Amino acid sequence: MSAPLRRVLVRRPSTGGDFAAADWRTPDPALLASQHDEFAALLRSLGAEVEVAAPIDGLVDAVYARDPALVTGRGAILFQMTKPVRQPEPELLGAAFERAGVPVIGRLTGAAVADGGDFIWLDEQTLVIGRSYRTNEPAVAQLRALLAEEGVTVVSVDLPHAGGPEHVLHLMSFISPVADDLAVVYPPLAPVSLMQSLEARGITVVPVDDEEYLTMGCNVLAVRPRVVVLVDGNPRIRAALEAHGCETHVYDGSEVSVKGDGGPTCLTAPLWRD
Repeated sequence: MSAPLRRVLVRRPSTGGDFAAADWRTPDPALLASQHDEFAALLRSLGAEVEVAAPIDGLVDAVYARDPALVTGRGAILFQMTKPVRQPEPELLGAAFERAGVPVIGRLTGAAVADGGDFIWLDEQTLVIGRSYRTNEPAVAQLRALLAEEGVTVVSVDLPHAGGPEHVLHLMSFISPVADDLAVVYPPLAPVSLMQSLEARGITVVPVDDEEYLTMGCNVLAVRPRVVVLVDGNPRIRAALEAHGCETHVYDGSEVSVKGDGGPTCLTAPLWRD
């Protein structure tokens, strides 16, 4: 999650569509597009090769390219998604992956559903999956089998009910690893077993407060260890990260992030870290 980000895929936002049905606060279309362009430019300036997929008209959530799939060392695994308006996205993202040279190596089937926001890598061989209203046990089982071929250990943790099934609570809503020994966390929502795993691994927790949790202060993208990108408007977590030796970069996400509840990790599908 914090190894140098060499290649990443982003998808330009659809500036038209039923934002209310997708649970967005209606954004300004011009600002939505320009903020996404500026975000991609920031990633390029930090050394990443950025693959830009075309917008999908009417699918406003598709800008959050993290959720429809998981990229592993062998290629991409496409999900099935619970949110009705997002169900076309995995196959469309799979096509974008293949255009970028990333093969599709598997798909969730049957009753299995998942969102990419429920996945974090604690190291190259340990994947934590949050079981949530968006990611279920059949998905955990199928991914455990698929990833066993790569020697990956899958650990699942149960997410809290919080706002219920209509509210998007992902694992990455409350944790972002930013170095091998450092993670941004909103402790009130973190499962005990996950907090214990962080402690056992010697990972220091940088806590986000209640106010900045609501403005995505916990959603932090590492482009390399201790070099991070976060939504502007979260000065306390930014200062805390800098106190832990991080180089911080911010972008204006008022439309592209805050109004759709998707921060910089949500906007990115990492293709290659080393």
